[in-house]
Amino acid sequence: MKVNPINIENNMKISDLINQFDESGVLGAGRVARACNILVDMLQDDKMSVFMSLGGPLIPGGMRNIVSKMISEGHVDLIVSSGANITHDLVEAFGGAHYRHEGKDDEELNEEGIGRIADINVGSDDFTIFETEIIKIFEEISSKKKVVSIQELLHEIGLLVDDENSFVATAARNNVPIFAPGLIDSMMGLQLWIFTQDHDFTISAVGDMPYLSDIVFESEKVGAILLGGGLTKHYTLASNVIKGGLDAAIQITMDRPEAGSLGGAPLEEAKSWAKAKCGSNLASVVGDVTVIFPLIYAAALDKVSSD
Repeated sequence: MKVNPINIENNMKISDLINQFDESGVLGAGRVARACNILVDMLQDDKMSVFMSLGGPLIPGGMRNIVSKMISEGHVDLIVSSGANITHDLVEAFGGAHYRHEGKDDEELNEEGIGRIADINVGSDDFTIFETEIIKIFEEISSKKKVVSIQELLHEIGLLVDDENSFVATAARNNVPIFAPGLIDSMMGLQLWIFTQDHDFTISAVGDMPYLSDIVFESEKVGAILLGGGLTKHYTLASNVIKGGLDAAIQITMDRPEAGSLGGAPLEEAKSWAKAKCGSNLASVVGDVTVIFPLIYAAALDKVSSD
């Protein structure tokens, strides 16, 4: 098939643009179109459970409402998140916010109690409120249970959070489990450690495994939306090894493959480890998640609604 030029028209819908990418079929445009088509198939397949991993600063980077919408719309059945994205979700749930970086020197930001994530700022005052509120929640949960898995902890936290835009709260209300294997590597993890110094409260990481494996085994098919790389991507892939791997997946990452990191590895590599099935439908897109995934998801919604 030949490469067709991309045509732009007045008043095009996002799905029309992605269709033009599909007509071209090559380079980044072709990869984005293939990822969108796979996502549409996932959303339309009633027999497929959809797992989504959240790596990198997606919540402070503006993806919070998109993740919550996907949960409430029933477009995702399980989430694997970094501890940082959970922490930043709760920072906003407790009244904090994330701000655009205005170019100040980092040492000046330090003096003002502001932390920087690329071009995103977050204030220490918001983290102070987070610390106060999360300790209250830990107190309530630990008064009922002394040992909980990470997933159980996040579910209980979500039930106690009053914010309709919180993906942690939305997941709890919709019984969508959140797994966070790296929870300790976050501000919430630090607060958990401090809390457990003088409270009889234990978080069991391995306690998640029976529940997670049951979900995998009970799912006729599993598809994955891998946003960013690292631990969350691997945990999502590895959880499906016990059943021969994923049936379909898309990944969006800025990581490169040359150094051999998992984050930069193309999804096809997962077939060699039985983390993705031979014959599975896969698409890897190199790019910024906060740009590419909203485009793909918006186009997929348009395509699904028009079918």
